Amino acid sequence: FVKMHGLGNDFMIIDAREIEPNLDQNVIKGLANRNLGVGFDQLVLICKPISSKADCFLKFWNHDGSRSSTCGNASRCVASLIMNLKSVDSAILETEAGLLMCEKNKNGLISVNMGEPKLNWKDIPLAVECDTLHLPLEGDPVATSMGNPHCTFFVNDIDSKDISNFGKIFEIHQLFPDRTNVQIAQILQKNVIRVKVWERGVGKTLASGSSSCAVAVAAFRRGLTTRNTKIILDGGELFIHWSNNGVWMSGETKKVFTGTLSDDFLVQVGKS
Repeated sequence: FVKMHGLGNDFMIIDAREIEPNLDQNVIKGLANRNLGVGFDQLVLICKPISSKADCFLKFWNHDGSRSSTCGNASRCVASLIMNLKSVDSAILETEAGLLMCEKNKNGLISVNMGEPKLNWKDIPLAVECDTLHLPLEGDPVATSMGNPHCTFFVNDIDSKDISNFGKIFEIHQLFPDRTNVQIAQILQKNVIRVKVWERGVGKTLASGSSSCAVAVAAFRRGLTTRNTKIILDGGELFIHWSNNGVWMSGETKKVFTGTLSDDFLVQVGKS
Protein backbone atom coordinates (compact mmCIF):
# COMPACT_ATOMS: atom_id res chain seq x y z
CA PHE A 1 0.00 0.00 0.00
CA VAL A 2 0.90 3.68 -0.26
CA LYS A 3 0.21 6.26 2.46
CA MET A 4 -0.56 9.74 1.08
CA HIS A 5 -2.25 12.91 2.20
CA GLY A 6 -3.74 16.06 0.77
CA LEU A 7 -3.28 18.87 3.32
CA GLY A 8 -3.34 16.36 6.17
CA ASN A 9 -6.45 14.56 4.90
CA ASP A 10 -4.75 11.15 4.82
CA PHE A 11 -5.30 7.93 2.90
CA MET A 12 -4.18 4.34 2.67
CA ILE A 13 -4.13 3.47 -1.05
CA ILE A 14 -4.04 -0.11 -2.32
CA ASP A 15 -3.44 -1.00 -5.97
CA ALA A 16 -6.07 -3.72 -6.53
CA ARG A 17 -6.05 -3.78 -10.33
CA GLU A 18 -4.66 -7.34 -10.36
CA ILE A 19 -6.06 -8.80 -7.13
CA GLU A 20 -8.84 -7.09 -5.16
CA PRO A 21 -8.61 -7.85 -1.41
CA ASN A 22 -11.60 -9.10 0.53
CA LEU A 23 -12.32 -6.24 2.93
CA ASP A 24 -15.04 -6.12 5.57
CA GLN A 25 -15.86 -3.42 8.09
CA ASN A 26 -13.78 -4.97 10.87
CA VAL A 27 -10.68 -5.21 8.69
CA ILE A 28 -11.05 -1.60 7.52
CA LYS A 29 -11.54 -0.32 11.07
CA GLY A 30 -8.45 -2.26 12.14
CA LEU A 31 -6.40 -0.75 9.33
CA ALA A 32 -7.75 2.72 10.16
CA ASN A 33 -6.71 2.55 13.82
CA ARG A 34 -3.94 5.12 14.28
CA ASN A 35 -2.36 3.24 17.20
CA LEU A 36 -2.75 -0.40 16.17
CA GLY A 37 -2.98 -0.16 12.38
CA VAL A 38 -1.90 2.14 9.55
CA GLY A 39 -4.24 5.02 10.33
CA PHE A 40 -6.19 7.08 7.79
CA ASP A 41 -9.27 9.16 7.11
CA GLN A 42 -10.16 7.04 4.08
CA LEU A 43 -9.07 3.78 2.49
CA VAL A 44 -8.88 3.75 -1.31
CA LEU A 45 -8.74 0.77 -3.67
CA ILE A 46 -7.44 1.34 -7.20
CA CYS A 47 -9.43 -1.15 -9.31
CA LYS A 48 -9.74 -1.97 -13.00
CA PRO A 49 -11.87 0.61 -14.82
CA ILE A 50 -15.36 -0.14 -16.08
CA SER A 51 -15.34 2.69 -18.62
CA SER A 52 -12.91 2.47 -21.53
CA LYS A 53 -12.19 6.20 -20.99
CA ALA A 54 -10.88 5.77 -17.44
CA ASP A 55 -7.43 4.85 -16.14
CA CYS A 56 -8.91 3.09 -13.10
CA PHE A 57 -11.99 2.75 -10.87
CA LEU A 58 -11.75 3.95 -7.28
CA LYS A 59 -13.53 2.54 -4.24
CA PHE A 60 -13.58 4.48 -0.96
CA TRP A 61 -14.15 3.54 2.69
CA ASN A 62 -14.30 5.92 5.65
CA HIS A 63 -12.40 5.57 8.94
CA ASP A 64 -15.40 3.80 10.53
CA GLY A 65 -15.62 1.20 7.75
CA SER A 66 -18.59 2.76 5.96
CA ARG A 67 -18.53 3.22 2.16
CA SER A 68 -18.20 6.58 0.45
CA SER A 69 -18.97 7.23 -3.21
CA THR A 70 -16.25 9.84 -3.70
CA CYS A 71 -13.37 11.68 -2.04
CA GLY A 72 -11.79 14.70 -3.69
CA ASN A 73 -8.41 14.77 -1.94
CA ALA A 74 -7.98 11.00 -2.27
CA SER A 75 -8.76 11.28 -5.97
CA ARG A 76 -6.06 13.92 -6.34
CA CYS A 77 -3.58 11.66 -4.56
CA VAL A 78 -4.37 8.69 -6.80
CA ALA A 79 -4.23 10.92 -9.88
CA SER A 80 -0.73 11.99 -8.83
CA LEU A 81 0.33 8.33 -8.56
CA ILE A 82 -1.18 7.41 -11.94
CA MET A 83 0.28 10.42 -13.75
CA ASN A 84 3.76 9.85 -12.29
CA LEU A 85 3.60 6.16 -13.19
CA LYS A 86 2.63 6.91 -16.79
CA SER A 87 4.74 10.09 -17.10
CA VAL A 88 1.70 12.09 -18.24
CA ASP A 89 0.01 15.29 -17.09
CA SER A 90 -3.63 14.12 -17.08
CA ALA A 91 -5.71 11.15 -15.99
CA ILE A 92 -9.35 10.10 -15.84
CA LEU A 93 -10.56 8.39 -12.67
CA GLU A 94 -13.84 6.51 -12.41
CA THR A 95 -15.90 6.53 -9.19
CA GLU A 96 -19.45 5.72 -8.19
CA ALA A 97 -20.14 9.44 -8.68
CA GLY A 98 -18.87 9.36 -12.29
CA LEU A 99 -15.72 10.12 -14.26
CA LEU A 100 -13.25 12.64 -12.81
CA MET A 101 -10.81 14.50 -15.06
CA CYS A 102 -7.47 15.20 -13.33
CA GLU A 103 -4.53 17.36 -14.35
CA LYS A 104 -1.04 18.18 -13.11
CA ASN A 105 -0.50 21.94 -13.21
CA LYS A 106 2.76 23.70 -14.07
CA ASN A 107 3.12 24.74 -10.42
CA GLY A 108 2.99 21.09 -9.35
CA LEU A 109 -0.52 21.25 -7.89
CA ILE A 110 -2.92 18.43 -8.76
CA SER A 111 -6.37 19.41 -10.01
CA VAL A 112 -9.54 17.32 -10.23
CA ASN A 113 -12.88 18.18 -11.80
CA MET A 114 -15.45 17.02 -9.24
CA GLY A 115 -18.31 17.53 -11.71
CA GLU A 116 -21.41 19.64 -11.37
CA PRO A 117 -22.84 20.01 -7.85
CA LYS A 118 -26.29 18.60 -7.20
CA LEU A 119 -28.57 21.18 -5.64
CA ASN A 120 -32.01 19.54 -5.70
CA TRP A 121 -33.19 18.18 -2.34
CA LYS A 122 -33.82 14.69 -3.77
CA ASP A 123 -30.31 14.44 -5.20
CA ILE A 124 -28.41 15.39 -2.03
CA PRO A 125 -30.48 13.54 -0.63
CA LEU A 126 -32.70 15.15 2.01
CA ALA A 127 -35.51 13.36 3.83
CA VAL A 128 -38.13 15.98 2.93
CA GLU A 129 -38.55 18.64 0.25
CA CYS A 130 -37.06 21.98 1.25
CA ASP A 131 -34.98 24.89 -0.03
CA THR A 132 -31.38 23.62 -0.16
CA LEU A 133 -30.06 27.20 -0.03
CA HIS A 134 -31.76 27.79 3.32
CA LEU A 135 -32.32 24.55 5.22
CA PRO A 136 -34.97 24.60 7.97
CA LEU A 137 -32.29 24.09 10.65
CA GLU A 138 -30.89 26.35 13.34
CA GLY A 139 -27.99 28.29 11.86
CA ASP A 140 -29.52 28.52 8.34
CA PRO A 141 -27.10 26.09 6.60
CA VAL A 142 -26.84 25.23 2.89
CA ALA A 143 -27.09 21.70 1.47
CA THR A 144 -24.98 20.57 -1.49
CA SER A 145 -24.00 17.25 -3.05
CA MET A 146 -20.60 16.77 -4.61
CA GLY A 147 -21.29 13.07 -5.08
CA ASN A 148 -21.74 12.97 -1.30
CA PRO A 149 -23.95 15.17 0.95
CA HIS A 150 -22.75 18.37 2.62
CA CYS A 151 -24.22 20.81 5.13
CA THR A 152 -22.48 24.22 5.32
CA PHE A 153 -22.91 26.79 8.11
CA PHE A 154 -21.68 30.36 7.49
CA VAL A 155 -20.53 32.04 10.70
CA ASN A 156 -19.07 35.44 11.61
CA ASP A 157 -16.29 34.12 13.89
CA ILE A 158 -15.13 30.60 13.07
CA ASP A 159 -12.73 30.45 16.02
CA SER A 160 -15.62 30.88 18.44
CA LYS A 161 -17.36 27.77 17.08
CA ASP A 162 -16.61 24.10 17.75
CA ILE A 163 -16.83 22.03 14.56
CA SER A 164 -17.08 18.86 16.65
CA ASN A 165 -20.33 20.06 18.22
CA PHE A 166 -21.78 20.93 14.82
CA GLY A 167 -20.56 17.67 13.31
CA LYS A 168 -21.82 15.31 15.97
CA ILE A 169 -25.29 16.88 15.87
CA PHE A 170 -25.86 17.37 12.15
CA GLU A 171 -24.01 14.37 10.64
CA ILE A 172 -26.81 12.14 11.91
CA HIS A 173 -29.68 14.65 11.72
CA GLN A 174 -32.90 13.09 10.46
CA LEU A 175 -32.96 15.52 7.51
CA PHE A 176 -29.99 13.58 6.04
CA PRO A 177 -30.95 9.92 5.47
CA ASP A 178 -27.41 9.04 4.32
CA ARG A 179 -25.76 11.20 7.01
CA THR A 180 -23.82 14.27 5.90
CA ASN A 181 -20.46 16.01 5.94
CA VAL A 182 -20.57 19.25 7.96
CA GLN A 183 -18.61 22.48 7.52
CA ILE A 184 -18.46 25.81 9.32
CA ALA A 185 -17.18 28.64 7.12
CA GLN A 186 -16.21 32.27 7.55
CA ILE A 187 -15.93 34.63 4.58
CA LEU A 188 -12.61 36.47 4.95
CA GLN A 189 -12.58 38.20 1.55
CA LYS A 190 -14.68 38.06 -1.62
CA ASN A 191 -12.64 35.09 -2.79
CA VAL A 192 -11.21 33.68 0.49
CA ILE A 193 -13.04 31.40 2.95
CA ARG A 194 -11.80 29.89 6.22
CA VAL A 195 -13.30 26.42 6.72
CA LYS A 196 -13.38 23.69 9.36
CA VAL A 197 -14.61 20.23 8.45
CA TRP A 198 -16.39 17.27 10.01
CA GLU A 199 -16.57 14.25 7.69
CA ARG A 200 -19.25 11.62 8.06
CA GLY A 201 -17.74 8.34 9.19
CA VAL A 202 -14.46 10.07 10.08
CA GLY A 203 -14.99 13.05 12.37
CA LYS A 204 -12.95 16.26 12.49
CA THR A 205 -10.37 16.38 9.68
CA LEU A 206 -7.56 18.74 8.71
CA ALA A 207 -8.96 19.04 5.18
CA SER A 208 -11.60 17.71 2.81
CA GLY A 209 -11.73 18.22 -0.94
CA SER A 210 -15.41 17.60 -1.55
CA SER A 211 -16.25 19.73 1.52
CA SER A 212 -14.18 22.58 0.12
CA CYS A 213 -16.03 22.34 -3.20
CA ALA A 214 -19.38 22.30 -1.40
CA VAL A 215 -18.50 25.38 0.65
CA ALA A 216 -17.37 27.28 -2.46
CA VAL A 217 -20.59 26.37 -4.28
CA ALA A 218 -22.75 27.31 -1.28
CA ALA A 219 -20.95 30.64 -0.85
CA PHE A 220 -21.40 31.57 -4.52
CA ARG A 221 -25.08 30.59 -4.41
CA ARG A 222 -25.51 32.87 -1.39
CA GLY A 223 -23.81 35.74 -3.28
CA LEU A 224 -20.91 35.82 -0.82
CA THR A 225 -18.02 35.03 -3.18
CA THR A 226 -16.95 34.75 -6.80
CA ARG A 227 -16.62 31.45 -8.68
CA ASN A 228 -12.87 31.43 -7.91
CA THR A 229 -12.25 30.79 -4.24
CA LYS A 230 -9.33 30.02 -1.97
CA ILE A 231 -10.33 27.70 0.87
CA ILE A 232 -8.14 27.91 3.98
CA LEU A 233 -8.37 24.68 5.97
CA ASP A 234 -6.60 23.54 9.13
CA GLY A 235 -4.20 21.53 6.94
CA GLY A 236 -3.54 24.10 4.21
CA GLU A 237 -5.11 25.71 1.15
CA LEU A 238 -7.24 24.46 -1.72
CA PHE A 239 -8.22 26.48 -4.78
CA ILE A 240 -11.75 26.02 -6.14
CA HIS A 241 -13.07 27.16 -9.51
CA TRP A 242 -16.73 26.54 -10.40
CA SER A 243 -16.52 26.61 -14.18
CA ASN A 244 -19.12 25.85 -16.84
CA ASN A 245 -17.98 22.21 -16.95
CA GLY A 246 -17.84 21.43 -13.24
CA VAL A 247 -16.12 22.31 -9.98
CA TRP A 248 -12.33 22.18 -10.24
CA MET A 249 -10.25 21.72 -7.11
CA SER A 250 -6.47 22.21 -6.98
CA GLY A 251 -3.94 21.63 -4.21
CA GLU A 252 -0.84 19.82 -3.02
CA THR A 253 -0.51 16.06 -2.53
CA LYS A 254 2.20 14.26 -0.57
CA LYS A 255 3.40 10.67 -0.72
CA VAL A 256 4.44 9.69 2.81
CA PHE A 257 5.56 6.05 2.58
CA THR A 258 4.90 2.63 1.08
CA GLY A 259 4.34 -0.44 3.22
CA THR A 260 3.41 -4.11 3.42
CA LEU A 261 0.96 -5.51 5.96
CA SER A 262 2.21 -8.42 8.03
CA ASP A 263 0.45 -11.79 8.06
CA ASP A 264 0.10 -11.55 11.85
CA PHE A 265 -1.70 -8.23 11.60
CA LEU A 266 -4.07 -9.47 8.87
CA VAL A 267 -4.93 -12.55 10.94
CA GLN A 268 -5.58 -10.35 13.98
CA VAL A 269 -7.92 -7.89 12.24
CA GLY A 270 -9.64 -10.73 10.41
CA LYS A 271 -10.63 -12.27 13.76
CA SER A 272 -11.76 -9.00 15.40
